[in-house]
Amino acid sequence: MSKPTAYTETVVKHPRIHDLKTKALRLIPDERGWLMEILRVDDTEFDTKFGQVYMSATYPGVVKAWHYHKKQIDHFACVAGMVKLVLVDTRPDSPTNGAVNEFYLGTQNPTLVEVPNLVYHGWKCISTDVAMVINVPTEPYSYADPDEFRLAPHETLPYDWTRKDG
Repeated sequence: MSKPTAYTETVVKHPRIHDLKTKALRLIPDERGWLMEILRVDDTEFDTKFGQVYMSATYPGVVKAWHYHKKQIDHFACVAGMVKLVLVDTRPDSPTNGAVNEFYLGTQNPTLVEVPNLVYHGWKCISTDVAMVINVPTEPYSYADPDEFRLAPHETLPYDWTRKDG
């Protein structure tokens, strides 16, 4: 019998995408509530260059995908609800070209994922309430010349967003 896969690990039968990094996040509770650090400048295993911080809300069942960045590296953490974050490596020179990785992020699995540039990514809200995703990208958004290259969420990359019941 095979060992169950941890949520912070890749759950598809592909190798972990080259240069992809993750970190389990820790809640620090007390009688007032809790605090959760997401990304620190002394997290030496991550690219901690600061561009901006933003939050994205996603309604239940909605897919926000696909796009990649030429320069920017994203750092995603879901702080409310749950999302399935999916990455597809289409980089021609990557040792993991063709790999698809899924991560379940959110209140039931607080995790930071650093997405390498040039890797397509997107997510689907899998919780029954709104999911709130924090991103700390390495570059500020350029309104005049966005570093964002998009594809439609369905039937453009080898990934099926439908839920797999079983």
